[in-house]
Amino acid sequence: MAQPEYIVIRALEDGVNVIGLTRGNDTKFHHTEKLDKGEVMIAQFTEHTSAMKIRGKAEIQTAHGLTESEAKK
Repeated sequence: MAQPEYIVIRALEDGVNVIGLTRGNDTKFHHTEKLDKGEVMIAQFTEHTSAMKIRGKAEIQTAHGLTESEAKK
């Protein structure tokens, strides 16, 4: 298996949710973290995590570049 990719998530507001989704036939939520403004999380895709969902205003840095999610409604 190739080296798993890391992403860096920096919360730009309180209450940003980072949700890990499973790999396999049925995609399910398997882990949730809540970040407050200024907190940083370094996450990694693994054999169990195939996707991440980010709710709230955050800056996301990957090997493919930098993007920003929008504020919670």
